[in-house]
Amino acid sequence: MNSQAEITRDDGKGAQAPAQQRPDIGTHYLRYFVSNGVVMLLGFISFPILTRYLDNTQFGILRYYDTLMLLGVALLKFGTPHAIVRFYPYDGDPVRMRDFGTNMVFLPLLLSGSVWALSVIVLMLWGWLGGGNFQPLFWCAVMLVPMLAATNIVQMVVRASERSDILMATRVIARMLELVFVLGAVVLIQHSALAAYGGKLIAAALMLAWLAQWMYRNVHVARDSIDLAAFRTGMMYGFPLMANELASSVLANMDRVLLKHITGDFAVVGIYAIGYSLAMQLNVFINATLSEAFTPVVMRAYETGGSVAVRELKEQVLLPMTYAVVAIIVMLLVSGQDLLVALSGADKAASGEVFVVVGITLSTFALFNIANYGLQLKKRTMQVLTITFIAALLNIAMNFILIPRIGYIGAAWATAIAYGALTVAQFMVCPKGLARLPDARSVVVSVACGAALVAVARGTDLFGLHGAWLRLLAGGVLFVLLYALPVLALDPKLRQMMRALRSRLD
Repeated sequence: MNSQAEITRDDGKGAQAPAQQRPDIGTHYLRYFVSNGVVMLLGFISFPILTRYLDNTQFGILRYYDTLMLLGVALLKFGTPHAIVRFYPYDGDPVRMRDFGTNMVFLPLLLSGSVWALSVIVLMLWGWLGGGNFQPLFWCAVMLVPMLAATNIVQMVVRASERSDILMATRVIARMLELVFVLGAVVLIQHSALAAYGGKLIAAALMLAWLAQWMYRNVHVARDSIDLAAFRTGMMYGFPLMANELASSVLANMDRVLLKHITGDFAVVGIYAIGYSLAMQLNVFINATLSEAFTPVVMRAYETGGSVAVRELKEQVLLPMTYAVVAIIVMLLVSGQDLLVALSGADKAASGEVFVVVGITLSTFALFNIANYGLQLKKRTMQVLTITFIAALLNIAMNFILIPRIGYIGAAWATAIAYGALTVAQFMVCPKGLARLPDARSVVVSVACGAALVAVARGTDLFGLHGAWLRLLAGGVLFVLLYALPVLALDPKLRQMMRALRSRLD
């Protein structure tokens, strides 16, 4: 981001290619599919290593502080990423691009940095006056918060400009850096959560340095472009979504905090967190990929084509997504426990049920989150916040009810109940003409083939095989024979999409 004596001089260039040169959603999806596939693969490399070198207690501590850190990141962004996507100048006009960079990117970053610095001063004074004894791990999380917040804001500019190629590269590089430094610290220095956080700090700093260079070159700002009214408009749009993001973070992560405070045992948190973390790897693959490809494109579709264009886009996305989500659910029922044991070891088998329940929950929610998308298009951000906040409160209440009765698995079922309620609420409040349920044919075909696969796998107990890897192999073969090949044979629309995807690869 150019910031000289006059902050910058606009040179007529923006971060956005002309509208006619923008890739379509298929290209975006393919790029995000590849990058998130690589990220997931790297996660499947790091996950078993971490779960083997960190015991349940240390893994629980790691995820406990991760939760607190993510809440801090959600607060510090002030909803800026959402405003960036909504108010990005999709026509690429140089003057509007400069105004956007000044008021929607630079000023929010300045505000976030100032608030973080003030918060650190307050925490240090509180600790110095005896108000709290903060552990080194806490300060590592505090240091990570502004780096992750700034990284997310810059990546959202890249995403809004529909440079999925750049975002794909940065995501893979960031995950590789984290893999190298986190695993290096845990394996070579100390088998502890503190060592993992040391690696996280180094990886985050390197990634942020590269993104700062990208900002300097591509996002233009100027003092005479400062418009406090525009800045306020962005904040007013983003603040409810910041609160919504915070509520979503509470919904997705607070169970680990509640487990610690209800049971008083970090080992229990670790058992739950191992299963949840593996489920999140699936969520990266199915939810993050489509969300990243879908959000900027649906914003542009709504601005240019209205509700009709949005429904057509959803139909295009929901067909393959339905088959993918049902496939994940089916394979979780068939081989979820075996996958967790294969990756983490038999001593982590207790986390298997958490993995299955949470994985099914998140995958199902991802499907209907696309189907029910619409409130953001109408700028009804307070409604988005309200329903997410209610779901988060329901999750907290169900945790207090279920954890004392059935233990850590109660947190998983609390998550399922809360996300189910959120899905129903999203459908009920989705603006008229924007909701689009999955195609009936794809639902019937996928569910029928999936049910046949589960029946055979459960009925034969995967042919009585022993050993997690052998059972996974058998499950994979059944998946190809009883699900993948039949759905391709029965749905011509899916075959047409697969041919189009193959032509892009060629």
